[in-house]
Amino acid sequence: MDARLRAVWDMTIPGLRENAGVHEFDGVVQDLSPEGVRAGLARLAPASDASPADHDDAHLRAFEDALRVAFGELEDHRTNPLVHLDNLDLSVYDREYAPAEERAAARRRHLEQWPAAVDMALTSLDRVSAPTAAALIDAVVGLASGLDESDPVAADGIAAQRRLVAHLKQAAAEADANAAIGADGLTRLLASGEAIDVDLAALARRADDERDRLRADLDEALGRIAPGVPVGEVVTSLLADHPDAEGVIDEACSQVEEAVAFTHDRDLVPGLDGECLVGPTPPARRWAFAMMAWAGPYEADAPSWYHITPPDNAWPAEQQREWLEAFNRTTLPAITVHEVAPGHFAHGRVLRRVNGDVRKSLMSLSFIEGWAHYAEQVCVEEGFRADDARFAAGVAIEALVRVTRLAVSIGVHSGEMTIDEAARRFEEDALLQGPAARSEAARATFDPTYGRYTWGKLEILALRDKAKAAWGPGFSLPRFHKELLDLGAPPLGLMASGLGLP
Repeated sequence: MDARLRAVWDMTIPGLRENAGVHEFDGVVQDLSPEGVRAGLARLAPASDASPADHDDAHLRAFEDALRVAFGELEDHRTNPLVHLDNLDLSVYDREYAPAEERAAARRRHLEQWPAAVDMALTSLDRVSAPTAAALIDAVVGLASGLDESDPVAADGIAAQRRLVAHLKQAAAEADANAAIGADGLTRLLASGEAIDVDLAALARRADDERDRLRADLDEALGRIAPGVPVGEVVTSLLADHPDAEGVIDEACSQVEEAVAFTHDRDLVPGLDGECLVGPTPPARRWAFAMMAWAGPYEADAPSWYHITPPDNAWPAEQQREWLEAFNRTTLPAITVHEVAPGHFAHGRVLRRVNGDVRKSLMSLSFIEGWAHYAEQVCVEEGFRADDARFAAGVAIEALVRVTRLAVSIGVHSGEMTIDEAARRFEEDALLQGPAARSEAARATFDPTYGRYTWGKLEILALRDKAKAAWGPGFSLPRFHKELLDLGAPPLGLMASGLGLP
């Protein structure tokens, strides 16, 4: 393998194992100690002002630049427990990419390294802010879900994980209250990985404009559902209409069939194939309502999984009710389109066919999430469930959460917005209530680029306008989508040149 690509791979092990299916890294933890990170950065190709040789060279360079910013300038391994959480996560071994015995052995090798990985985390994590630590404690606790403490290997791993939990609890109580990485830090983080110039003020204005457009779309859809009834009342009634805990997965299954058929009918993702199954989320990831675990480009073909997390029967009744509202019959179809087709599942199938290791393995999360979010809007435009205004309303409701993330990430990390103000922004702009708004606001502390859903969508829409103007009568959605997805999951700033557009 090219030495430049290998150096990037060695610094992105959890993501490669999870998203690309690079299973040479099974049972391997990344060296996130201060010394290990310094050594990894030293192996990267030196930064260069020379023009990249071609699209894939520019794609690789963007990832090199992003690693230098994330680990060299911002020192994520010292400030953000999320990178260590990903390093410990065992959930990838639940996916059926290999025989069960082989996956179980890899999982055990990985678990055996938890004590060493936690030692690295405790050595590195000396600059965690209190809000960041508090926001991730439950996720780190969840890593041990399903482990059998009577097994000596598991017992050692759990003991190590508890030391990490204790470290985060201490940081949550005693560390600096400021979680902001600064306007310059956020600008560098966004710009480097996406090979694009970033103006935070301009991006914030785009977020506000998109929020206003979405509110108008929501008002129009709700006006068709319940004319004359206040928005808040209609939304409350829509959230209350959901299947029971036993019926969530069944409804999602029927929606998968519908979304895949619609994607085929409109040829929205050319060559869509493969099998997408629906089932409960693995225990360690039950913090997520829904997620896609696709068959990675480097894996033998196997079913992808659309994971759904019904509420736990042991929860109090009120908590179960609130959780089930996320699977209401207005937004669940939008979630399914996002996760399955023409969203993540469909994209994952294309990634298996793209050319070259750079495109197969180095995936811009802004493109991945931007594509899936764009897919929701495309389905509205193309008439998915056109006779049921709840679908358009659901897309708008979900999109308001995503666009608020973009506004909040800029506000929090530029120091212009507190977490309390961010929570109020989610309540006012995204129609979320108390705990949900607070949880979304807290996510900004450890996921500063979580505005990527809306940012990616907006950049893809702008590119589509360029393609329409340049291709004229030769433009079609199938052509645009095929040429774009043939790039894999490219940095946003490289999409236009990859399609030969200015």
